[in-house]
Amino acid sequence: MTAETTEISAMSFEDAMAELEQIVQRLEQGRTPLEDAIAAYERGAALKRHCEDKLRLAQEKVEKIALDRAGVPAAEPLDLEAGG
Repeated sequence: MTAETTEISAMSFEDAMAELEQIVQRLEQGRTPLEDAIAAYERGAALKRHCEDKLRLAQEKVEKIALDRAGVPAAEPLDLEAGG
């Protein structure tokens, strides 16, 4: 793991998204030298993966409250495929 990857892994979802948005804006302006654009793209890809991982972990933690046969509330995993 590189120092840059370690740094990203310690970022919050919000911080990673904010940096990713800044990178996209810079690249969309088209004034970034090629080498810098490549490095920014690579960092953006790492930030995107990090955000996707954070979202996946959050989804895994979400539970749906349901009533069992006796009418008692019980938690069950959220079925994202069935529309939750």
